[in-house]
Amino acid sequence: MATLLYRLGRGSMRRRRLVAAIWLVVLVGLGLAAATLRGPTASNFSMPGTESQRALDLLDEQFPAAAGATGTVAVKAPAPGQLGTPEGQAVIQSITQEATTVPGVLAAVDPFQVGSVSPDGQYALIQVQFSGGADQVTDEQREAYERLGADATAQGWQVAPGGEVLNSEPEVGSTEAIGVAVALIVLVVTFGSLVAAGMTMLNALIGVGVGMAGLFALSGAIELTSTAPILALMLGLAVGIDYSLFITSRYRQNLLEGIPADEAIGRAVGTAGSAVTFAGATVVIALAGLAVVNIPFLTVMGLAAAGTVTVAVLVAITLQPALLGFAGRRVLPRRLRSSVPVVLSADAATYAATYAATADGDGDETGPGEPSKPATTAGEDKSTFGFRWARLTTRFRIPVILVGLLGLGLLALPSSDMRLALPDAGTAPVGSAARVSNDLITEGFGPGFTGRLAVVVAGDDAAATSAAVPQVTALVQGTDNVLAVAPPQLSPDGRTALLGVIPQTGPTDPATETMVHDIRTAVGDIQGADVLLTGVTAIGIDISEKLSDALPIYLALVVGLSILLLMLVFRSVLVPVKAALGFLLTVAATFGITVAVFQQGHLADLVGLDTPGPLISFLPILLIGILFGLAMDYEVFLVSRMREDFVHGDTAQQATINGMGHGARVVTAAALIMTSVFGGFVFLEDPVIKSMGFALAIGVAIDAFVVRMTIVPAVMSLLGKVAWWLPRWLDRALPNVDIEGEKLRAKLDDKVEIGA
Repeated sequence: MATLLYRLGRGSMRRRRLVAAIWLVVLVGLGLAAATLRGPTASNFSMPGTESQRALDLLDEQFPAAAGATGTVAVKAPAPGQLGTPEGQAVIQSITQEATTVPGVLAAVDPFQVGSVSPDGQYALIQVQFSGGADQVTDEQREAYERLGADATAQGWQVAPGGEVLNSEPEVGSTEAIGVAVALIVLVVTFGSLVAAGMTMLNALIGVGVGMAGLFALSGAIELTSTAPILALMLGLAVGIDYSLFITSRYRQNLLEGIPADEAIGRAVGTAGSAVTFAGATVVIALAGLAVVNIPFLTVMGLAAAGTVTVAVLVAITLQPALLGFAGRRVLPRRLRSSVPVVLSADAATYAATYAATADGDGDETGPGEPSKPATTAGEDKSTFGFRWARLTTRFRIPVILVGLLGLGLLALPSSDMRLALPDAGTAPVGSAARVSNDLITEGFGPGFTGRLAVVVAGDDAAATSAAVPQVTALVQGTDNVLAVAPPQLSPDGRTALLGVIPQTGPTDPATETMVHDIRTAVGDIQGADVLLTGVTAIGIDISEKLSDALPIYLALVVGLSILLLMLVFRSVLVPVKAALGFLLTVAATFGITVAVFQQGHLADLVGLDTPGPLISFLPILLIGILFGLAMDYEVFLVSRMREDFVHGDTAQQATINGMGHGARVVTAAALIMTSVFGGFVFLEDPVIKSMGFALAIGVAIDAFVVRMTIVPAVMSLLGKVAWWLPRWLDRALPNVDIEGEKLRAKLDDKVEIGA
């Protein structure tokens, strides 16, 4: 791999104008395709094979008029009892009539006809039925719906349109730019050069632009959930900056050693680029592996994010070398530019002389990450923070390990209380239309009215259905926590009946989940008809349970994959096991902190969360997939240098210190950048995106600074040379992926001999 990437890097630099032009054409072409082919994003979550989804499919067939999106207009009169007056009834009828004129609305139900009026005569609910699904409602239709009741509002009434029709795509705005700005500052401080920082950021932004444009171009043919593009943007931007950072950093080190520019780029892409490719591949595999859960919307989310990561890798190993070629010596700090002659290319003799001057005598060049054993090793600065920190953690390795494990264990404790659910209007931002409507309904009728359920009774014929409906009604009414059961609605052929069920508690309340299971158990023995429970609340419960069941399987898959991949890279048994255990610590602590903030409400004000609640159902499994790839990224960049120095004669203790000392600066910068980018999404109002950004930011920070840069060197020092043990039979069986560029170094040695 390293040899192939070495050639790719040199070729991209030498043909930099062509490479830059190709990527520019790709960006413009996909941008035009996205503008013309972009389709709407979906806000609904389907789950094939579940009872709630089967019921919805049956309703689509038997009740086509009720298959579209629904809305609920909550109305509050200025005073109790006012709805019982002729004037109050006239206001309600006026709003109902106005709702029927909204484009796309099939009907609006007068609350006086169906009894949707509160006992105190101050609140009313107007049910609105749209012809199309929530994803088919246009912005114009949604805006007209939200303007309902303007005249009544002017008279002191509260009119709050709500329901699934209000679901819309989260907006990405200036708040995410904060993370990008912080990332740029970190790059400038790390490189000491505006040009190097700018080139790295430009490369990442181009990769994100290409990835997002391609994703939106496909959205016309593939149904994307509203969170899929945000996740793709979040992850693509973070890894794009990091991958470019690693390659630029290695290139600058090569230049400072006096290596000609094309060789410097070739070696940077061959070594650091190999690690970038491996790290990107692990992220892609983990995200694509979400397909094994067999949940369509989660599969699409994973593949969308995997696509942007793939583009980020391709841009890093092709466009980045081209941009570095344009930058020349300006990628170096100003004080070093005049002292380093930047030669764009060299013939064999010049190359041989340069290589002989910079090699360390045994052909050793570098591993992925910082330089390894250059000619200036004896005089290198080992007083930097990375070396000092490495010596500290290895000297006090036992206390460091114990404190680290205890601290992460305490942070993980809240995760035992983790609850999962789909988001509902009760957790929407305060002041949003959905939240205002939800709060008004809860105030006037109780929380159960915001999460109504539907029971579908389907018999072989009309007689069987008619016989089953009274039994179902009685059983449902007798279930604990059921507030009311609405009269049945029959399909035109009489074979299917629909009953509305109103619980006493809200959609995400544990009591509601218990009630759903109790109802299904109670009606499971009805003879002559199939009885299915559905509704947004039931769908959310089904999805959460299926994801919870899949979580241990997916976690085992990811951990097993990490051990196998790292065994290929490090030719060791204990190092991969140690890396996997560290990943589990990261995941547990991240879950614990996220639960403490977003579910239990501790320090919620710091992240702008006004209403704590259960975590979004797919967050844990998605977090595992993403953090796995990022954790392996930092593991490779730090531990590969440790292995390289150990193989070339250093003691296990010194190899650990060298690996940390050389890699700490770059990994620190990379982790700060990722944390900043993910953290920028915490400022979005959407609670789902907010929780995703927070969890990823916390997870990256814990994994990089606590696990990889603190616990890992302590454990490696404790294990000593045993850490690199690998049975001979396993060594022969494992393929050599050449992630550290050993074949490349051998090839460069041959080149030196020929040049000499």
